[in-house]
Amino acid sequence: MFRRLFSNKAAATPLSGAPRQPREKVYSAQSGYVYHYFYRGFRVDEREQGTTEFVFEISADRKSWRETTVRQRHAGIAAWESANQRTLTAAERYAIAKIALFQAFDERAAPDALDAVIEVGLAEIAAVVEALGL
Repeated sequence: MFRRLFSNKAAATPLSGAPRQPREKVYSAQSGYVYHYFYRGFRVDEREQGTTEFVFEISADRKSWRETTVRQRHAGIAAWESANQRTLTAAERYAIAKIALFQAFDERAAPDALDAVIEVGLAEIAAVVEALGL
């Protein structure tokens, strides 16, 4: 108990926006893996240069599960909104995170490569918004 109180690690902000009844979803990646995933929620972290982290629990074999994070920088969102003269809704921000997750499923060679945080910058935001026709 005391170790937790005096550790140097800052406590993670609790997740918000988690569905009441999480639904397992499936994605067949171009990497050849079939991923199962749950959306666990999001958190806003001002310490990390103002980011929103979308947290997913994923598995490629349905036996071992791991948490992976899609991080959107507020500066990237603000830059896109300023350039396009409109605000992205919460649903659109979630859609951007989910498409970024799918791209990581497709591009990363193995499930272990998904341990690294998936970063979403201005270029990725613009590409996803254009692809979705938003």
